[in-house]
Amino acid sequence: MRAIQFDQFHGPVHVRDVPDPTAPDDGVVVQVHATGLCLSDWHAWSGHDTDITTLPHVPGHELAGTITQVGPDVTRWHVGDRVTVPFVSGCGTCHWCRTGQAQVCPHQTQPGFTHWGSYAELVALHAADANLVAVPDDLTLQTAASLGCRFATAYRALAGRAQVTAGEWVVVLGAGGVGLSTVMIAVARGAHVIAVDRNPTALQAAHHAGAEHTLLTDPTALAAGLDVPAAVHELTGGGAHVAVDAVGNEQACADAILSLRRRGRHVQVGLFPPVDGGPRVPMGRVIAWELDLLGSHGMAAADYPEMLDLVASGALRPQDLLDRVVGLAEAARLLPTMDTAPRAGMVVLDPAAPDPRP
Repeated sequence: MRAIQFDQFHGPVHVRDVPDPTAPDDGVVVQVHATGLCLSDWHAWSGHDTDITTLPHVPGHELAGTITQVGPDVTRWHVGDRVTVPFVSGCGTCHWCRTGQAQVCPHQTQPGFTHWGSYAELVALHAADANLVAVPDDLTLQTAASLGCRFATAYRALAGRAQVTAGEWVVVLGAGGVGLSTVMIAVARGAHVIAVDRNPTALQAAHHAGAEHTLLTDPTALAAGLDVPAAVHELTGGGAHVAVDAVGNEQACADAILSLRRRGRHVQVGLFPPVDGGPRVPMGRVIAWELDLLGSHGMAAADYPEMLDLVASGALRPQDLLDRVVGLAEAARLLPTMDTAPRAGMVVLDPAAPDPRP
């Protein structure tokens, strides 16, 4: 099969012919029709996950496609089924999986991290009976690909972790794929949303997704003295009820926490690059104002039906967040730049898509 591969962390990225995967006894092989270009894949390429990722490596973790091969222990799935999968695949047998919490399974696998991922024509997935999710016929595979990571992560962050309710204020730091998903889901739950980003185009997308206010944090605005927490407190009359860091850096995390009102809830979704001593967090404010700090790590397959029902009803429209579709060569070029490239929606890789001529 053709796949995107790198041989060293933070090194060159190539499109190559590599061996086809085979289905694990409890798993399947899926022909990839769509896979999202996510900042988490940049983290893998950068070497931030060397504890679970080995070289050479094929990244990619949010995907949708059709099953081409089924392991002998699989009972629920067949060749030709249209499926997606949470980026965290639980083992299916431990306490956490049996109680519907596969996103924290201690024996989890993650395509694109623990084994070769979906920036390829084919990908192997483990514990299929516990993790695969059927893609409804009226949902495109390009849209379904976003459900495996960014959209599902945002859904659980708001519905499962912060439990956002109608009328609350939500501030979202970062308007990339997961941030825009967060905006859309918060609005669908009846919340008022403030989106914060350094990219004007991303903020326009956030406005179209339903954000009532947007704050631009480009160098010019910061030089002019923009204070994000102060601006949020003024807009909300005392601070946000919920803050989401969808970026994953020290400044965004601190601004999110300091934007909260007393007894507010902060949800950390963005992954932090390794920092000596760890990121500094304003714990004095956390203690004095009794703030809740919540982590959110994807969403288990058991929680997908509720989200899919809202997509089917039109209350959630992840398809509106799709920016463009690229081929393998273009995706290989984009991967090393994903931490700094302007974002205004989700970019999806279709391994069968033609690449532009050089």
